[in-house]
Amino acid sequence: MSAAKLVMLENAPAPVAPRTRIGHVHLKVADLDRSLAFYRDLLGFSVTQRYGAQAVFLSADGYHHDIGLNTWESKGGSPPPSGTTGLYHTAILYPDRGSLGAALRRLAEAGVKLDGAADHGVSEALYLTDPDGNGVELYRDRPEAEWPRNPDGTLAMSNKHLDLEALLADATPKAA
Repeated sequence: MSAAKLVMLENAPAPVAPRTRIGHVHLKVADLDRSLAFYRDLLGFSVTQRYGAQAVFLSADGYHHDIGLNTWESKGGSPPPSGTTGLYHTAILYPDRGSLGAALRRLAEAGVKLDGAADHGVSEALYLTDPDGNGVELYRDRPEAEWPRNPDGTLAMSNKHLDLEALLADATPKAA
């Protein structure tokens, strides 16, 4: 995406409440065990509740669920074909650079190939695909005081190379 195509800021005619946040993502998956191996075993989310062999809810910190997985309408299904509408990616925000580096280390140790990685100025991001073909972004935000700005004060986001070796070097050490 070129910077010329970005719209800097357009206020909504009826703005949403300022503290509104996106709550959770609930994904239709083809194989619950395969998706659990990705979201629980690889990314590290904990199961908070199961609904038999058809659905499971996962959390990063005990919240009722950050991610829901179900096979209610999708058991054995296939990902949507390229060129169709749907979810572009789920973005998972890590609290700091060390935690994001630790996630990168786990992915590398598991042999997971990244689809991409970028330094956006405001954030650093890793991109990959889950077992059902859903895009997943793992990222950390920089403090707002460090965000790059244009002379007029608007954000100057970028899509620069992310130094993965440096990110790994800053990874939170493994627990003993």
